[in-house]
Amino acid sequence: MQTADRATPDAEAAPSSWVDALPARLRPYARLARFDRPAGMWLLFWPCGWGLAAGGGLRATAAGGGLVSRWWLLPLFLVGAVAMRGAGCVYNDIVDRDLDRSVARTRDRPVASGAVSARAAWGWLVALALCALPVLLALRPLAAGIALGSLALVAAYPFMKRITWWPQAWLGLTFNWGVPVAWSAVADPSWAMVLLYAAGVAWTLGYDTIYALQDIEDDALAGIKSSARALGAQARAGVALFYAAMVALLAAALWRVRPDALVVLAVAPAAAHVAWQVARLRRDDRAVALMLFRANRTTGLLVFAACAVVGT
Repeated sequence: MQTADRATPDAEAAPSSWVDALPARLRPYARLARFDRPAGMWLLFWPCGWGLAAGGGLRATAAGGGLVSRWWLLPLFLVGAVAMRGAGCVYNDIVDRDLDRSVARTRDRPVASGAVSARAAWGWLVALALCALPVLLALRPLAAGIALGSLALVAAYPFMKRITWWPQAWLGLTFNWGVPVAWSAVADPSWAMVLLYAAGVAWTLGYDTIYALQDIEDDALAGIKSSARALGAQARAGVALFYAAMVALLAAALWRVRPDALVVLAVAPAAAHVAWQVARLRRDDRAVALMLFRANRTTGLLVFAACAVVGT
């Protein structure tokens, strides 16, 4: 069994982080919340930024005799993303602890290995969720209500890999919920918001299919379903289709915000970045798959820049 202070196997190739400097008894909890691997936190945060920017939250508007911008919501959403991504990872590991033991990449995760008990993990989950409470209280009632709706998606996600070949689609619904939350915090819901959310779902289908390519053999042995297994030899074509849908939906969303040729220029960098990912993807190269998955932090930033340009 892995000792409590070793990095989990699915953190291989990740650089050393501040987690390594924590006291030995705290490291498993930090790794359980994936604090040593921030990629997932950025993937949860950027859709919040998209919704805020495209919804006009970064644009200065007249209010109370002056100009007001709600840019200050952006760091709040970052705090919420850190806390809720950590809570989601803890919940996922509690539910999946038996499955994790059957997959080489995940068998030494803190709960699966016994470094953290299930009871202690539940306590850690509650603590992380409470850290996100101030963010919820800062939102207007509509946005807060939509945010609470994400709990049903989060609760169901770990079970999706047992009942559908497309758990990545459910992850897309979950991880991009920040779009309607952030949008509704600064503007009324609209079709542009719906299209932007759909673009995020297609994006997640692409990058999480890439991520799942690392586990095809182990997942097959454990009976875990994934889009990578469903697509098989056509995984690269599938990722290309998902990313093409993402770009098209993103352009449609921003066009509804501002019908201008500027939209094409704004979307072009993100489109080029996902095209590069498809060109580099190799179904049997796990190292490249992990690198491309992590590269989506940049994709999220590029989409945010497009939303900010068009939204302001």
